[in-house]
Amino acid sequence: MANDSDTIKTGNSETQSSRRQFIRNMAIAGSGIAASLAGTSAVAGSDSAQGCSTAVVGNNTRKLGALTVSPIGLGCMSMSSGSYNPPRSAKDMVPVIRGAVERGVTFFDTAEVYGPFTNEAIVGEALQPVRNDVVLASKFGFKFENGQRAGRDSRPEAIRTAVESMLKRLRTDRIDLLYLHRVDPNVPVEEVAGAVGELIKEGKARYFGLSEVSPTTLRKAHAEYPVTAVQSEYSIMERSVENQVLATCEELGVGFVPWGSVCRGFLADKFNEYSRFSEPSRFASVPYFTPEAIEKNMAILNLVREWGAERGMSPAQFAIAWLLSVKPFIVPIPGTTKLHHLEEDIGAIYTRFSDSEMAMFRKQFEQLDLVGFRAKDAALTDK
Repeated sequence: MANDSDTIKTGNSETQSSRRQFIRNMAIAGSGIAASLAGTSAVAGSDSAQGCSTAVVGNNTRKLGALTVSPIGLGCMSMSSGSYNPPRSAKDMVPVIRGAVERGVTFFDTAEVYGPFTNEAIVGEALQPVRNDVVLASKFGFKFENGQRAGRDSRPEAIRTAVESMLKRLRTDRIDLLYLHRVDPNVPVEEVAGAVGELIKEGKARYFGLSEVSPTTLRKAHAEYPVTAVQSEYSIMERSVENQVLATCEELGVGFVPWGSVCRGFLADKFNEYSRFSEPSRFASVPYFTPEAIEKNMAILNLVREWGAERGMSPAQFAIAWLLSVKPFIVPIPGTTKLHHLEEDIGAIYTRFSDSEMAMFRKQFEQLDLVGFRAKDAALTDK
């Protein structure tokens, strides 16, 4: 869900205190009904659909191609340095990941570049005792010098070397979903697909994924070796993938995994128009977090707050439930370093919005002028 950075300055505490109170209320309500809802199927959407406050996944699943996963996964990037948070220790993060497993989350996302390397080590330690019960996704595609990222490298020999190291850090003999993290302009994606296909034949990976690719690149890769999932930024606010990417996934039977489902915490009601970021913070470099952009973009947050409040949902839950209602092959991976935020996220899986609700909400938010987001045509080029 929201990343929990220590570099944020906010003009007042109203947003944070109201969110904490909402979570406390949800926990109290959920304690009485979680047991009865565990194991039930997802609630079908309707104009009167209400958010369910349970903090367990139950038997709810979704499909990424042929891969069965929980309706939401856990993005683990924020648990290590180089993300939007101060680095967390394995001692603190392993219980969060294992807590997700205990609550029914089966899909976990990491990458060699997160840290770099330390994130995979944390995830590997956390999941080793339950390895056969979860789906583990990781990503390759960068080269490193002196422990730092130094460009892209997706040559077949580099992929093989990277995966061998990834398997050691992850304490496993296979990676369930192996993504190309970013396209290497010097290596045809068909060669990458072929290299991953060989690793799959050897049992070192099970499925092939791509991240932040254009529809054209997806088609090329899929023709060489079947792609199971595409991972790209997608949220109520960042919607460029609606320009052909989602349609191509649907046509080819490819799942879609949105990162940034709560827009780096903005749709989790973490910020307000007074929020400012210190220079070292990665937030300071995000176009939609400039002071001018935040002030302008408060309109969409206010709309999400309003719709969520009407349905007994927090803004974060509404944002995640919206993604789940777009297409059945979408599996968000909100990230967090706190179990109570994870429980809040899980509550979103019990709401599906009807077609009429989705159309009404879209009509309202498309009238808003947002600042700092990708152009529509950005989806047609690789990132």
